Amino acid sequence: MNIQIPRGTQDILPGESEIWQFIETKAQEVCRRYNFREIRTPIFEHTELFTRTVGDTTDIVQKEMYTFKDRGDRNLTLRPEGTASVARAYVQHKIHGWATQPNKLYYYGPMFRYERPQSGRMRQFVQFGVEAMGSADPAIDAEVLALVMDIYKEVGITNTKLVLNSLGDKESREAHRQALIDHFKPSIHEFCSDCQMRLEKNPLRILDCKKDRDNPLMKTAPSILDYLNEESRQYFEQVKAHLDQIGLPYVIDPTLVRGLDYYYHTAFEVMAEGEGFGAITTLCGGGRYDGLVEEVGGPSTPGIGFAFSIERLIMALKAENLVKEAEPSIDCYLVALGDEAKNKSVELLYQLRQAGISADKDYLDKKMKGQFKTADRLNARFTAVLGENELADNSIVIKNMQTGEQVSQPLTDFIQYIKKEIEGGQVR
Repeated sequence: MNIQIPRGTQDILPGESEIWQFIETKAQEVCRRYNFREIRTPIFEHTELFTRTVGDTTDIVQKEMYTFKDRGDRNLTLRPEGTASVARAYVQHKIHGWATQPNKLYYYGPMFRYERPQSGRMRQFVQFGVEAMGSADPAIDAEVLALVMDIYKEVGITNTKLVLNSLGDKESREAHRQALIDHFKPSIHEFCSDCQMRLEKNPLRILDCKKDRDNPLMKTAPSILDYLNEESRQYFEQVKAHLDQIGLPYVIDPTLVRGLDYYYHTAFEVMAEGEGFGAITTLCGGGRYDGLVEEVGGPSTPGIGFAFSIERLIMALKAENLVKEAEPSIDCYLVALGDEAKNKSVELLYQLRQAGISADKDYLDKKMKGQFKTADRLNARFTAVLGENELADNSIVIKNMQTGEQVSQPLTDFIQYIKKEIEGGQVR
């Protein structure tokens, strides 16, 4: 039987996995500079967590969640996003009571949504996200926006655009909600069944509909910015002022709507503007939420965060020709000739690795020529040849694969010689 991976998933092979490691390392380093610390949550949670927080009118809850019953007849769901799990952990472990506030957290891991697979959109995908919980200061909104833009800068992407909107507070959203109902209701029969259902429950979701996005009523829909009360308007002005302070460019898009129900005030997306990226240009999305923690039984806690797909970030890197498959590379390859030398090479290989040197040897009983070919394929900086003559002299022949220079060294000095040469040479 030829078993293939499930549709919407992928294998990340050596050569490409290094790209993922590079992105993760860069994102973690930026988070360290901004004093964000890592949190890790389970891959599956109780289904109620997502229906309560993400929203029962969203596509995620209605169509995309991987939900199952365990042997205890409990409803569990593979996490479709990370914020709800962080909020649950925040309440369960009473992080809101920690001495240092606000709590600035980041996470990295697989998420699961049953969607139609396409380029940059998988059923199992990996998200990197941050959450700053416990502060309603507009300055932390600006900090989170600066953090995400710094991540893109660190990995080398330059063709990006930060897009902002305000969804206002509860009062502003309610006024906008009624205006949307009045706007769409007379012609709601022209829209898809999902939009018809959302009209009364959550008309803001209509603006996020992909099927009806070309309907003329979408372009003339009431703007949330016209319904912001004074408090919401001032909050948004302060966020923009802080971004202006630090020189972070942005554009305002009053039609920007996030796909989850827990957002209030600041909402944003980062868009890719590089050629060849594709029609769906969103790299990252996020916003402020002031009610999510209460939904999972915690105290009133303001928060703001974002998440981005690693898959889509890699697409953006490739669109800007910033990615090439990583080639293998090691410091030293041991070429052993004869049974005694092969036995001795096991000891030498272990000593090299204990000294912090990346090293390998032949395990397929290849001839000397074949072993040197393997060293070439691994881009070894040095090869060390050990045969019967070298064992008799208690020595080893070391070849610099870049210069072709070859020297003989006592076996007792071998490890230190390689270490010194590596530390003194240029890093590749």
